Amino acid sequence: MTLALGGVGALGAIWLGLPAATLIGPSLLVTAVALAGVRVGIADIVRDICFLFIGLSVGAGFVPEAGAAILRWPLAFLALGVTLGLTIAVGGWVLRRFFGFDRTSGVLAAAPGHLSFVLSISMESGGDVGRVVIVQSMRLLTLTLVVPFLAVAMGYEVPPVAVIATAPMALWVLGLLAMAGLALGWVFGKLKFPAPLVLGAMGASAVSHVVDLTPGGVPQWILMPAYVVMGTLIGTRFAMMSWRLFRQSAVAGLVTTLVGAVFAGLGAIPVAWALEMELPHVLVSFSPGGLETMIALGAIMGVNAAFLTACHVVRLVILSAMIPFAVSRAGRHRPAETPDPAHV
Repeated sequence: MTLALGGVGALGAIWLGLPAATLIGPSLLVTAVALAGVRVGIADIVRDICFLFIGLSVGAGFVPEAGAAILRWPLAFLALGVTLGLTIAVGGWVLRRFFGFDRTSGVLAAAPGHLSFVLSISMESGGDVGRVVIVQSMRLLTLTLVVPFLAVAMGYEVPPVAVIATAPMALWVLGLLAMAGLALGWVFGKLKFPAPLVLGAMGASAVSHVVDLTPGGVPQWILMPAYVVMGTLIGTRFAMMSWRLFRQSAVAGLVTTLVGAVFAGLGAIPVAWALEMELPHVLVSFSPGGLETMIALGAIMGVNAAFLTACHVVRLVILSAMIPFAVSRAGRHRPAETPDPAHV
């Protein structure tokens, strides 16, 4: 049922001419249905198949020439680290000052990414897990909806789904790459990498394309359903959530998302100028959305796959060190706080 809803949402968005329709349409419709109290969800195996083929598709965008820009990327990573620190500091302060979050929950809710890591720390540190989930879910949904429209407003064409510039690869080649991606994803999972299946499939596909062993892309008839599933998955994050609980923290989530987007934009402007890249490409690479979602959006927009992936992986690596440090500092300040009775 949930997949059918996602398909209807995608068709409706395509009919309306929305950008990135196969992501936006399912996200909107499934979110609305979930908030109406209908139980929605995606089976893990369907989710994993979606991640596998999106990773293979993104990896197919790697070409030997892409490595020439590596020496220019440290500037991007430095700017990215600064924007992440500012987002956590300012976003956490806003949540504490105007929405009654405690210090620990404010830090975790303001973190621009690494959701599973954030939630595990929230449960272990005594943070308000429910409010953190809503704020983080709003961030993912809002960025999925806003980034494509922002790109269109800047004069950039965003098609409904990623368009393959090269001929599709043979199915037997795709099968071999899929098995290699599964194996590498399993290794990444054991090493506790974020989004291991996406990264594993992308890594296997990237290596084979860089050395020109497997030219071509993922067939469109496989790729389009994968994007529909991705958009549907975003909507399922609001499953079994009451309107009352949603309203309590939705505004906080939107404000925090705005804070993160502003700092991401401020960091992206000088990087785009220095690296001579299109600003929408750097914006989607700096946007604090989910790794899988931003990779999918970047593929639709035609962003340099190597740059996009590097930025989002480095973002998660930086957050892996930054979040525990910020939570530790928040814990040291906790005794000095006076709880707001309205939020106890």
